[in-house]
Amino acid sequence: MFNQDAFSQWLGIEMIDVSKGYCQLKMTVRKEMLNGFQIAHGGIAYSLADSALAFASNSNGQKSLSVETSISHTVSIKDGDELTATTEELSLSDKMGVYLITI
Repeated sequence: MFNQDAFSQWLGIEMIDVSKGYCQLKMTVRKEMLNGFQIAHGGIAYSLADSALAFASNSNGQKSLSVETSISHTVSIKDGDELTATTEELSLSDKMGVYLITI
């Protein structure tokens, strides 16, 4: 799946680990990812989290898409910061999964 994901590749995402219901990714923030305050645009962290969710939720072999997501930005992210996203599956049924992503 990662090999077909041009956006995750453009972000510079690297896979650390992917297993059933779990994913860990990392990336380094680049200058072109900064907003006018010289901190990372909120969409950068969100995109990393979304990619980590995609790889974890699709690790069971069934095509999965997100229904609802939310994010809390608790610290600022600067140029050169290395981010690590970890996704853990909290529950999974036939139609719905719940995941926790931390960066």
